[in-house]
This record gives sequence, C-alpha cells and structure tokens, in this order.
Amino acid sequence: MLLLCVFTLVVVITGAGPGRGPSASGASTTLRVVAAENFWGSVAAQLAGGCAQTRSIITNPATDPHDYEPTPSDGKTLARAQYVIVNGAGYDAWAQKLLNANPVGGRRVLDVGKLVGVKEGANPHLWYNPAFVRRVIDQITSDLKQLDPADAAYFGRQHSAYLTQGLRQYDALRAQIRQTYAGTAVGSTESIFVSLGQDLGLKILTPPGFMNAISEGTEPAAADKAALDRQIETKQIKVLVFNTQNATPDVQALVEKAKGRGIAVSTITETLDPANLSFQAWQSQQLQRLAAALAGAHR
Repeated sequence: MLLLCVFTLVVVITGAGPGRGPSASGASTTLRVVAAENFWGSVAAQLAGGCAQTRSIITNPATDPHDYEPTPSDGKTLARAQYVIVNGAGYDAWAQKLLNANPVGGRRVLDVGKLVGVKEGANPHLWYNPAFVRRVIDQITSDLKQLDPADAAYFGRQHSAYLTQGLRQYDALRAQIRQTYAGTAVGSTESIFVSLGQDLGLKILTPPGFMNAISEGTEPAAADKAALDRQIETKQIKVLVFNTQNATPDVQALVEKAKGRGIAVSTITETLDPANLSFQAWQSQQLQRLAAALAGAHR
C-alpha cells in the first residue's frame, strides 16, 4: 500500500488531478476533500495525494466565480465532504451559504480569507499572493494530519515534496522577474494582479479604484478611466496585465489601445486555464508570458 502512495506522490505533484487510492496506513480512502475553486483544489489534491478524494466545484475557465450560481449537486457534494476549502473574503459567499444549509458534525472548513486576515471588501484574489499560498499549503497539511492522523507522516512528505519540487519553477520564475525587472512600471485591468505584482517588485500605476471597479463589475470613476487612458497614451507603462476572463467592452478597448501604442499585453485568468493544469503549471505559464512581455519592453 505504501508503494502506491509513493507513486501517487510523483503523479500528483507533476499533474493536476486528484489523488485516489488506499491510504498510506493501508485503510480504504474515506477522506473526502472539496474546494470551491480549482486553484485551491489543485493545491489540496497534491498535498492529499493518494490518501484522499479531492474535488473542485468551479473548474470551467469560462465560469466567473464572482457570479457563480451553485446547483443542487454542489450542495450534495459539500454536504458529503469531510474537509472543505473556500476562498472567503466575499469571493465565494455561495459556498458558505451551502455549508450553512447543510451542517455536518466533524466537518472541517478552511476559509482562506479568515486564515490570512483578509475581510470582505478587500482584494479577494488570495491565490495570487505567494505568501498566502504558502500559508494555505501549511494549513491544509496540518488539517489533513488532524483529520487522518494515521497518515500524518505521508502528508508531511507530500508537503515537503510540493514545496521543494512542485513549486520549484513557480518560485524560480518569481525570483527571476523580481531580480531582472523590479521597479518596472506596469498597468493592470483589475486587482487580481496586485499582490503578485507587488511580490515581483513591479510598480503598478493603474489607479486602485479602476482595478477594484472592474474586479467587482462596477463602472470605474471617470477620473480613474482617464488616468489609465493617459498612462497608455503616453506609454508610462511598459506592460498591461489583462484578465481574459473579465473582458468587458471598455477593458477590451483599453487592451487594443495598449497594443496600438506598442505596449505589451500579458494575459492572466482567475481559474486554471486550461482546467487540467496544476496550480503551479498554470501560474508558471502566466509568469513566463509576463517575463517575455517585460523582456520585450526593455529591448
């Protein structure tokens, strides 16, 4: 049985799907893990490995998590879960409503917003903050050990392998961009990029009010729109970061204007795209695109 779990470690660390199979202790897998969104679900699946069954509710890249309407099937999935991960911070309030409607004794819930101290009204894109990602990794591992003490050592090995192997490229790309391009002025169509941009040492010039309004689906203030328009027109920014899953006509017009002025556009998404990628592969691909855009802007 242990050999199967070791094999699952390699498969799950390099892939994206949930681990399934017997636990390291030889017992049948009974631990059911459910994440509201697949970015946290991917992390949980890789940490749980072959000792749990992990599912994510939102997996379609075309789905906007902000406006997601849960189905009766989602309610049943959460009701059967022993461990649930929600983003919190007002991002997926629907998930908490489903949990409240189906109280289950002994079920453990990780609210990432509460874990990292981010309340509703602040930037809810917590998975784009590398420091928060590390805290979630540590907390998931701790929770898995408490839910399944017999496999605590296995979860510890999963944790170590994920940090040293799984996230190696993600960490290296961030360090490379920080070392090479720190201080570069960039723009962002919304707040999803702010925490990562700060981690990379980039200077985000876009008015916060504009980014927050686009993220929340409201109309940006005229002054904020004019400010970003001037930044593009006068090429104050070297790169514009664009969330393709929130391409309103106004945002698309800004993207086209940036391209017309010779400003590189680097794309990101809110959820895994394509959906079969792991969290780290998805993030690494986006970081590679950003690094290429920054390199082109500095030629």
